[in-house]
Amino acid sequence: MFVVLLRFSDNKPTAAQHMAGHQEWIQRGLDDGVFLLVGSIQPGLGGAVLAHNTSPEDLRKRVDEDLRRPDVVTAEIIEIAPGMADERLSFLL
Repeated sequence: MFVVLLRFSDNKPTAAQHMAGHQEWIQRGLDDGVFLLVGSIQPGLGGAVLAHNTSPEDLRKRVDEDLRRPDVVTAEIIEIAPGMADERLSFLL
């Protein structure tokens, strides 16, 4: 399981012009069953993705597809080895 943090960088003012492509990238991740949850880092600092059902290498490739936009966000991928979960999230174990 992974947490992807997409933090705005110096070109944040240009983010709006890339939003359609970013939304398509998010939808592909959801449709492919890789993204579980997508949301904003408050207050307006970027976005976060909860991902699973992928390898670190494949997730990095997927994230790099979104990062082709010029210096809008930087990405940090955190891998989590789930040990315990609420039964609603037991599929992650």
